[in-house]
Amino acid sequence: MRLGLNLGYWGAGNDADNLALAREADVLGFSVVWAAEAYGSDAPTVLAYVAAQTERVDVGSAILQIPARSPAMTAMTAATLDTLSGGRFRLGLGVSGPQVSEGWHGVRFDQPLGRTREYVEIVRRALRRERLTYAGRHYTLPLPDGPGKALTLTVHPVREHIPLYLAAVGPKNLALAGEIADGWLALFFAPEHAAEQLAAIESGRAAVGATLAGFDVVPTVPVVLGDDIAAAAQAIRPYAALYLGGMGSRRENFYNALAVRMGYAAQAAEVQERFLAGDRVGAMAAVPFDFIDKTSLIGPVSRVADRLQVYAGAGVTTLTVACDVGDLDGRLATLRGVVAAAERAGI
Repeated sequence: MRLGLNLGYWGAGNDADNLALAREADVLGFSVVWAAEAYGSDAPTVLAYVAAQTERVDVGSAILQIPARSPAMTAMTAATLDTLSGGRFRLGLGVSGPQVSEGWHGVRFDQPLGRTREYVEIVRRALRRERLTYAGRHYTLPLPDGPGKALTLTVHPVREHIPLYLAAVGPKNLALAGEIADGWLALFFAPEHAAEQLAAIESGRAAVGATLAGFDVVPTVPVVLGDDIAAAAQAIRPYAALYLGGMGSRRENFYNALAVRMGYAAQAAEVQERFLAGDRVGAMAAVPFDFIDKTSLIGPVSRVADRLQVYAGAGVTTLTVACDVGDLDGRLATLRGVVAAAERAGI
């Protein structure tokens, strides 16, 4: 099992710290550093900056938002980043959510599975430097009855195949990831509940005559080290409450639905109710400790080492850590602690 680092969003006042973390991950031998985007910093700019400041570690988007760019623009960005980084770019894609898609990008959040399938097909064709034509339900290239012509990407990526990942939560999207992607970007991954999710991915792999061999399972896992496990969990409550309660609408919140499928229906409903009512403190308190414990790495290095073995046994191939708690010295210490835990776990 390899290790990754998720820097989250840029521009939150800790940019120098994030760059220091990325450099440390490069030195420590991490496999990949990911950057995110929502409606603030964009991932490609951050990744270009990080790639210029590192030597060996891959840089990946977790994620580029599908409604934010045409598929051809995404192919251009991927090819450029792969060239600038010397063949170290990984392309993570996701549909975002209805609030951001429709409220920020002005793109209807309808038929996300069909749109994603066509989007990935076009991106792959462009990156193969084929003359770009496509006739689908959601995309048509070139547009008919107009001056457009079929074009070919002029940039030559370093690699013939840039790894492509999908962020997926629901069963149908997981199956799609298995079918059309090289890996899965996961949030709130609990090894104890992973069998059903991986079975959905495996069904998608089987549909194209493939297995899970070579497929990269990549959860992002918050990490807080320390002997006081309750205090470590407390530090993760704001993040968990935001996603379970406020990342989406009352009617459509993918992460809340995931918590329900994991057996936390009553608690997930309470977190959402309190969060949407403006009671952030109550929402954080309502997040079950067991949910945090199963989806995070908390406690002393020895306990984290034991959990890393569980993650590896559940099928995780790249475990991405989020070290968002504390000052820079504390976050760097956490990063090194994770490495020590991995060595102790023998992974």
